[in-house]
Amino acid sequence: KRKSLSTSVLYDSDESEGSDIVVRKIAAKRRCIMDEDENCEEQQPHKTCPTEDVSTSKKQQMLAKLKELVRQSAARRSCSSAVCEDSNSEAAIEEEPLCPLPVTPSGGSETDSDSMKDFVVEEEEDDDDDDIDSTEHVKGLLTWLFFFLLLVNFGCIAFFPVSRCDHYVHIKRIVKAFLINAIDDTFLSSLYDGTRQKKYARDMLLSLHYLDDRFIQPRLENLICTSRWKDRYKERVDCYPNVRISLTNTKYMSCQACELRRCCKFHVFLSGRLYNSKTLEVDDFMSDDKQVLKVGMVCANRTRVYHNLKHFKYKLYMDCSSVAELDGVKDEPVKDTVERLFSHLEESGWIQKRYNDLEDYMEDADNFQEEK
Repeated sequence: KRKSLSTSVLYDSDESEGSDIVVRKIAAKRRCIMDEDENCEEQQPHKTCPTEDVSTSKKQQMLAKLKELVRQSAARRSCSSAVCEDSNSEAAIEEEPLCPLPVTPSGGSETDSDSMKDFVVEEEEDDDDDDIDSTEHVKGLLTWLFFFLLLVNFGCIAFFPVSRCDHYVHIKRIVKAFLINAIDDTFLSSLYDGTRQKKYARDMLLSLHYLDDRFIQPRLENLICTSRWKDRYKERVDCYPNVRISLTNTKYMSCQACELRRCCKFHVFLSGRLYNSKTLEVDDFMSDDKQVLKVGMVCANRTRVYHNLKHFKYKLYMDCSSVAELDGVKDEPVKDTVERLFSHLEESGWIQKRYNDLEDYMEDADNFQEEK
């Protein structure tokens, strides 16, 4: 059975008298005559067979369509993988219904077939490059994750959940924790060693970490990195919770903070008992020890800013302890006492004032200039 399509082909008859002219196709377009394969289960009605003299513009259109199909395939590659099958010179590519892939049959021009092969090879090379880049990216992430977990394991990084609540909420939780510890002096230690696992305890511990690792410690490190303090002076400021800075006679000498020649006109008085930075338990060893150091103006100002931040938590705890000690109510459950004292401090604006002080200290540290 033959299927013939309408054509506009002009030819010379073989029976013409004295005709030795070779049959020649006149510039006309015709459909390729196709044989139906009785054993074929599916037909591909959209296949076209380009002639040997297909115009350059038509080739460019086909190449443009192939490029567009490659681009669409790459765009969908993140959602689903493209499946390509090639059998007996027939290619089928899964695409959208409105964009069928033109297939060049075996009888097509060699140039068109090579063009499509170039596209297929180029896409495969791009896929290989993408796979290599993805593999290298994953390896890099795994390497960094491995080193991060090592740092956490050895205690070089303090790992705790990130909180999204307001900063003032953290201060309120800390005040409540300090009020409880002022009545039960084992509360803070039980928070840090993980004994208490209720939600309110975990929230308090999170806020304590937030205060240390987000508010205070980064600014302390910045103040040290931008200064010329000697380690011995820094250790003294860290150990003594009380400081008093006073003006004295000016003297050109070596500053006892940075050991540089300066016009020193300030005395720094350091005193107080050493304490644990987490549980805030005090150490009575050399409780009456004091230090008096003469420093320049820049080092004196830096000492004031640094000390305010460094010992803010301890000063806040001491204020909460004073409030609990001055309370005259006895024989009351700890929970009721803490709630009553906390409500009074919040309503009177006492907690807000301490929070404002902390903001001022952080702003002073942020605005402190690098020492020249």
